[in-house]
Amino acid sequence: MLEIFITDLSAYNNGFLIGKWINLPLGNQELTYAIWEILQEGEYACKSDSTHEEIFITDYSWKGISVMEVGEYDNVFDPNDDIIKLSELSVTQQKAVAFLLGEQFTYDMEDAIGKADDVIIHENQTLEDVAYELLQECYEGDKLPPIIANHIDYEGVARELDYDGNYFEVDGDVFEYCG
Repeated sequence: MLEIFITDLSAYNNGFLIGKWINLPLGNQELTYAIWEILQEGEYACKSDSTHEEIFITDYSWKGISVMEVGEYDNVFDPNDDIIKLSELSVTQQKAVAFLLGEQFTYDMEDAIGKADDVIIHENQTLEDVAYELLQECYEGDKLPPIIANHIDYEGVARELDYDGNYFEVDGDVFEYCG
């Protein structure tokens, strides 16, 4: 789900880029061991007697849905724990979590997961498409006489939905937040 490049900070400060791409999620023991390997390689490259203890995240890449930003000095175990939680969700719920974090409805992964079911995703639609569906569903638009139906301004209704603050167009989808 998330691939991160973990770098030995001490080796980096001594002119060596010692690190490794790691796919998350991992078990805590596996992640601890991977970090230990990077630090050991850094110690060897620096040919020093001092123990290397600090790491930082040089780069990261999402596989699939980009859910959150990962900071350079974030504790690598935190995103790992978040990804373990995310992997238990459906793809739709993961998209909802990414939306909530991306639009800054929350900054907390637990909170975003808790609110994921408050998001309705209209996939591959525009606000105008959603406006049309809404009017068809709520007002039986197909039963309206053509003289009225042909003059409904769906673009204007979509604009009003946008102003309403509950509808958001993101990456080709419309997200409706009911929270």
